[in-house]
Amino acid sequence: MNGFVMALRRDMVLALRHKSEWLTALFFFVIVTNLLPLGVGPEASLLRKIAPGVLWIGALLSTLLGLPRLFAPDHADGTLEQMALSPIPLPWLVAGKIVAHWLVCGLPVVLMAPLLGLQFDLPVRSLGLLVVSLMLGTPLLSAIGALGAALTLGLRGGGALLSLLILPLYIPALIFGAGAVEADLAGISAQGHLSLLGAILVVSVFFSPWVTSMALRIALE
Repeated sequence: MNGFVMALRRDMVLALRHKSEWLTALFFFVIVTNLLPLGVGPEASLLRKIAPGVLWIGALLSTLLGLPRLFAPDHADGTLEQMALSPIPLPWLVAGKIVAHWLVCGLPVVLMAPLLGLQFDLPVRSLGLLVVSLMLGTPLLSAIGALGAALTLGLRGGGALLSLLILPLYIPALIFGAGAVEADLAGISAQGHLSLLGAILVVSVFFSPWVTSMALRIALE
């Protein structure tokens, strides 16, 4: 746990020193979700219909922006090698970095989503479900994305390869996350979607630090 807290604190301090990185992801989310309503028109029923997908796609893409720098700076300056050689188990350090990535790139999106959902004429109940689905889904995006960042670490054109590798793995989160809000709008219980999303999150949080650590060790060899 000491290694987890240390890695989390270190990455949060670095994020506060480089505010442009997480502000860029947040502004990207705002811009994407504002452009699409302008393109489809002001019809309220159409905006409510596309709102869950638009907001979730914006959250997905904005989270993806911060992934290339999750391990790259530490790999470039040798810090990652020191982490791998330290007596602290590498999965705990990786878990701290994943949580830091979510706090920097995922949590601001969750907090901003209800405000952006108002322009889609979403009812209050649906806005609440949107927040719940994003609270379950954005940590999942960070956990899966960390694996992709480790697998593409040090590769030329790794950013494009990371997107191609990770986006298909994000599809279940997108389906169940947006589906929860769509079900509520249709008058159907969203419990099933949220339960499946939570189950995927638990599995990913448990396995992601270990698998990511193995991928990092391969990249360092």
